[in-house]
Amino acid sequence: MTDSDGKPHQGPAAPGGEPEYADRVYRSVPGVISGVFLLAVAAWLIGDAAVTGTGKTPYVALAALPVFALPVIAYTLRPAVFADRRRLVVRNPWRTITVPWASVDALRAGYSVELLSDGKKYQVWAVPVSLRQRKRANRVRTQDAAEHASRMGMVFGRQTNPVVQGSPDPSRAWSDQVTDVLQEMAERNGRDPDAAGPVVVRWCWWLIAPALLGLAALITVIAV
Repeated sequence: MTDSDGKPHQGPAAPGGEPEYADRVYRSVPGVISGVFLLAVAAWLIGDAAVTGTGKTPYVALAALPVFALPVIAYTLRPAVFADRRRLVVRNPWRTITVPWASVDALRAGYSVELLSDGKKYQVWAVPVSLRQRKRANRVRTQDAAEHASRMGMVFGRQTNPVVQGSPDPSRAWSDQVTDVLQEMAERNGRDPDAAGPVVVRWCWWLIAPALLGLAALITVIAV
């Protein structure tokens, strides 16, 4: 949340005298869009089969609905990352990991974004790594460095080694930027006594149980 001047919105002062910032929420917009599209297509196809199908087709279509829809919801609409002053909450497809900042060992972005805590590794589904985006960011960074070197050469009458102060947003992949922000929050808030506690992992049974029941129903309908 930001003010009209673009600065982060500050709420009441937190213990220790520092301002309390609004929670940060990260999720993959392309993932959400693809999930909505898939659900819309599935609703159309399954609805048509249920209404106009003959024989076992309507029953198979209805039984297939949770088997298809629930995993799509789990992998596209559900993943999100919530970060406040006390903890990091990673909502993955089938489970939610709640980690107080003091228990965060590291966050790193390789081929995927990973959270390291208490000797365990958790994937962060809501922040996917795009190698194409990284290549594009590298091209922007190289271009900025070349332009900087050209300007320096014009000013001083000679070419200089390309040095770029800071990194504009286009020169960093989104996943790398998010990882850096969360790592900085872990380092800043990890010393707060309110940010201590155990890691809590909860399975998303409200998605898992209906999906398994739907699979069992689908197998039964097909086998009968």
